[in-house]
Amino acid sequence: MTLPDAYRDEDEDLPAPPEPQVSKRSRGVALALCIVGGCFGLHRFYLDKPKTGVGMILSLGGLGLWWFYDLVLLVVGEFRDSRDLPVRHWGVEEMPWSGRAISSRVEQRINEMEEQFDGLRQQFNDLAERVDFAERMLAQQRDTTPSRSQLPRGP
Repeated sequence: MTLPDAYRDEDEDLPAPPEPQVSKRSRGVALALCIVGGCFGLHRFYLDKPKTGVGMILSLGGLGLWWFYDLVLLVVGEFRDSRDLPVRHWGVEEMPWSGRAISSRVEQRINEMEEQFDGLRQQFNDLAERVDFAERMLAQQRDTTPSRSQLPRGP
């Protein structure tokens, strides 16, 4: 052993421990679905557990017991998805299929819709101006036309 080796930290050579695998599904979304529609198993459908979701629908959340058990597991972070990974992340992660190409298409579509909306707004404003002009013309004609009581009577 050489002198530099004696001062080297032995932990430097060891690889970093792997990150524990957790589900990519959002714990916050699952918890909200459990609170809102837990007796119907909405959170289980979200976590890709449709068979137990149907079971919860048929039993109304195990008459509330199964629902409450799932609620507690979600709150403490021990609920597992269909791949048996714990659901621990609160935020919603970006889906793997979403990329720059899709977001640019979405952005392009949004721009097209904004242009169409601006065109509709302009047409609406033009129509409102025409209606306003017609109302003013009718009001002016009504003011200048004598009423029946003011017309002269015949012999």
